Amino acid sequence: MTTAPQATPPSETIKPLDALLAAYCSGGLDLATHSLVASHLLLSRRNRRFVAALEDLAASELEHIVPAEILDRDRKLANIFASNTAERAPAAASVLPAPLLRLVGADIGDLKWRNKLPGVREYRVSHSDRGEAVLLWVGAGRRMPSHTHDGSEVTLVLKGAFSDITGRYMRGDLAIAEADLDHRPRTDDEMDCLCFAVTDAPLRLTGPVGRILDRFFGQPH
Repeated sequence: MTTAPQATPPSETIKPLDALLAAYCSGGLDLATHSLVASHLLLSRRNRRFVAALEDLAASELEHIVPAEILDRDRKLANIFASNTAERAPAAASVLPAPLLRLVGADIGDLKWRNKLPGVREYRVSHSDRGEAVLLWVGAGRRMPSHTHDGSEVTLVLKGAFSDITGRYMRGDLAIAEADLDHRPRTDDEMDCLCFAVTDAPLRLTGPVGRILDRFFGQPH
């Protein structure tokens, strides 16, 4: 569903996907969002060329930076090599790509899922006052409650597919919902849908039953 971003003229507003990928290349994302984007690039080819171009541009800028001494060089190199090895060799039977598997610390069958609504299970990876990172397992043919956000929501589809007013998203696709989007995603009828979603602000349910359902969505573990 996602497409490779095009060069943006100075007069246009930067698109959310462009900004997300640029922040990934510059190292400006939190761990959960970085893992989400890295997993997207492993699962889908759609934005790899654009990201590679951004990384080449960033590398060229390094030529103009005065070198500085690297503290604890051997340990940092060892961590980099260990990370690269894990990227190239994800668990073959895992639904989770290697970056998410490392972030979560266990495969989906070993997690303690929480029932949120009929047909909806959640595993909270991280949580703060600003937002959260969660794995969501939604049954086939289910419609989530209408909701919006005070910030943004970035969702990576890991299994199955879902649709909302912006389009249809399958395994490897990224869906970015900005604060002004009020949507009600629905999963495909043929298969349960597993997603990894990161928000930078609390979710707000809308619609006639929003206040009632907020009791479920707002409860801590």
